[in-house]
Amino acid sequence: RATRSLHSAAAQRAGPSRAEPGCESSGSRQSPGRPSLTAMSFLRRLLWGATAGVGAAGAIDFWRQDERAFRTVFMPVVHRLLDGEDAHRLGVWAAKHKLFPRSTHRPAESMRVSLWDLHFDNPVGLAAGFDKNGEAVEGLARWGFGFVEIGSVTPLPQPGNPKPRVFRLPEDQAVINRYGFNSEGHEAVAKRLTQYRADESRTPCILGINLGKNKLSESAVDDFTQGVTKFAHMADYLVVNVSSPNTPGLRNLQARKELDELIVGVLSARDEACKGARKTPLLLKIAPDLTKQDKEDIASVVTSRHVDGLIVSNTTISRPETLKGASREEMGGLSGRPVRDLSTEVIGDMYKLTKGQVPIIGVGGIANGRDAYAKLRAGASLVQFYSAVTYHGPPLVKRIQRELEELIVKDGLTSVSEAVGAAAPQVDRVIASAARPGLASCGSMDPFFRIPDQARLPPVVQGAHTEAATTAAPSSASAGSGHSPFELR
Repeated sequence: RATRSLHSAAAQRAGPSRAEPGCESSGSRQSPGRPSLTAMSFLRRLLWGATAGVGAAGAIDFWRQDERAFRTVFMPVVHRLLDGEDAHRLGVWAAKHKLFPRSTHRPAESMRVSLWDLHFDNPVGLAAGFDKNGEAVEGLARWGFGFVEIGSVTPLPQPGNPKPRVFRLPEDQAVINRYGFNSEGHEAVAKRLTQYRADESRTPCILGINLGKNKLSESAVDDFTQGVTKFAHMADYLVVNVSSPNTPGLRNLQARKELDELIVGVLSARDEACKGARKTPLLLKIAPDLTKQDKEDIASVVTSRHVDGLIVSNTTISRPETLKGASREEMGGLSGRPVRDLSTEVIGDMYKLTKGQVPIIGVGGIANGRDAYAKLRAGASLVQFYSAVTYHGPPLVKRIQRELEELIVKDGLTSVSEAVGAAAPQVDRVIASAARPGLASCGSMDPFFRIPDQARLPPVVQGAHTEAATTAAPSSASAGSGHSPFELR
């Protein structure tokens, strides 16, 4: 009897075990129009499944380095979440930590270039400005670049110009920056590159080091010679950058007298650093905003002083009327698609003025294989890009290489070097694969990139020399490149 009483009390507390026919307990009623719990659970699972599917597809596209996915999904998301400089820093950080998979594209043999005494696996390189402090050389080499140029590196650390200082113009596929040589300085970068060079497992990559001057420096010549001395043994080639519009007075060094004095100083420093050995190639990076006289003066100095090469060109201080981006009036250097044709024109001019005897690295507005090919035909032996990564991501490297290969085949050429200067037939072209004579390198420690001594050609091409030139270039004051409201002074 006691047991039955307990069971009866428990049953009353729990309520009826099942509803009577035609009746429904209040706890199981559903409000009109509301899906059942089973339907809600199904929808929730469907949503999670779709999210997981999209995530998996995105991960596959990322791992496969799908160019369309980067252009239409990944990069626009980054642009929505981050401003220009933060997105830039994220890219460097991701490359530093090797978060992007290694490129699976293998350039054809027709893409190989031999210049100075270096072997370039392909002619497509990364321009200076992306990795300013040599943080991510290994990660960038994995993207498939034929060479990577870091910098600009200044002697002393400096923060650069105030923020904000990077502005995207998506409608124009362009960027305006006024970084102002923000740099960690020679010592920090040299320490980092020493560690990089000591890593025997690193990806083979030709390394260029772009040198700058401190904003408050009293002597540009001293700043650049310090850079040459510091990095001559670490670089495969060195670059003297006198063309950034974001350091007051820097572009004045492109004037004939000032440029000649600078070139004499840096060549002397290079020769001293590499005494008794092959001299690390020294290149000059110039602006696109030059008068006819400026170009003639620069050509005269680099040929008479036997500068090893030119990089054409840096950002422009001009503002085409076709610009649509909201930030088009910001001060600084404009890069990307709007500078493409201007850069190609200057490449052609300098190729003709130097009679094809000074190798040129063409940079400015390259976003596909056709852009790169146009610069090669204008006179460039190698090409670089940077701004297009902002909109297309790392997969753009293999796309440019693939399209360039197709154009070479279409034109019936056997080597990319055969295209160099093809648009300037009146110039008696120097053999593009000519190597500089000399002894063992004092630059790169990568013998993989060195042309054997027996394969070297006579020292009559491509600015070849074993000692610094002593012939003085004619001097006269240049009008310079003038000033623009978009140039920092």
